[in-house]
Amino acid sequence: MSWWETDDDEDEPEFDESDVRVRPNPKGNRPRTKVRPEYAQAITARVLGVDRGRYTVMVGENTDDEHEVTAARARELRKQAIVTGDRVDLVGDTTGDDGTLSRIVRIQPRTTLLRRSADDTDAVERVVVANADQMLIVVAAANPEPRIRLVDRYLVAAFDAGITPMLCVTKTDVADPAEFLANFAGLDLRVFTSRQDAMPLAEITDALTGHDTVFVGHSGVGKSTLVNALIPGSDRATGVVNTVTGRGRHTSSSTVSLRLPEGDGWVIDTPGVRSFGLGHVNPDNILRAFTDLAAVAEECPRGCTHLPDAPDCAINEAVEAGELGESGPARLDSLQRLLLTFRS
Repeated sequence: MSWWETDDDEDEPEFDESDVRVRPNPKGNRPRTKVRPEYAQAITARVLGVDRGRYTVMVGENTDDEHEVTAARARELRKQAIVTGDRVDLVGDTTGDDGTLSRIVRIQPRTTLLRRSADDTDAVERVVVANADQMLIVVAAANPEPRIRLVDRYLVAAFDAGITPMLCVTKTDVADPAEFLANFAGLDLRVFTSRQDAMPLAEITDALTGHDTVFVGHSGVGKSTLVNALIPGSDRATGVVNTVTGRGRHTSSSTVSLRLPEGDGWVIDTPGVRSFGLGHVNPDNILRAFTDLAAVAEECPRGCTHLPDAPDCAINEAVEAGELGESGPARLDSLQRLLLTFRS
């Protein structure tokens, strides 16, 4: 019999599970699984503020049992931004007692996202606030001088996010805002004017009730002063304008949600900024904010920019023919200025 042949009568070795050798896990822990718990007992909360990896959230079914809780982000959410205004699901200790820490395990679907980029060439978006349905743009009539282009950028960001913008001009006792406001005559924009010695608090509060309103504005325009007047005890830091540069000094350093003292409404105060990049914006969303012009634009050729030099633009032709009434030219001018803001 050759060496490679076997004897049929010879017993072959038998193997079972005990003979299997498994290499031990070098980390000494269990292998990770993609199956995540459902957290059926999680409760929903509102994110009020973010500070160095800790989140202040509000839990409670109504104003009588609401209380603040400090929370951390679950490991599986480490690549997702959690911002002021988010609705999140919590597990763990939600009593809010000193030394307790709950855990955010889920972010609820967002209705809106206000975003900005570092500059117009940066497509990476920075989420400013979630779930706001209104934006109050605060600008001073003077000291510092109003910046039309910055207001245009706020408007573009609001229209892109599906947020209703409003405008509040402060320090109208220092300068007449009429010339500045003429730039926005073509917009369906609610405007408040405020003097240093007489703020229209009742009128603004009425507009904020029932809404989540994000306050934005250049440093030094009186935004935090307005917030403190609307919500006594909020203690938002205020500053003064530099007499040499004419610019406001940054005071508020974080975004926080504050409940109106009366009625159902939230104010989301943001730090003052000097630039607002629009690299993330879809220009189609700007046109959709002008519902009457958007309806006419359906007759435009594909790829129409709707700018003054756009060939065969149905909007330009309708305005020239007087088909959009007396407000048509002003609204078209506003639309084109915002589109140019996005393109510049």
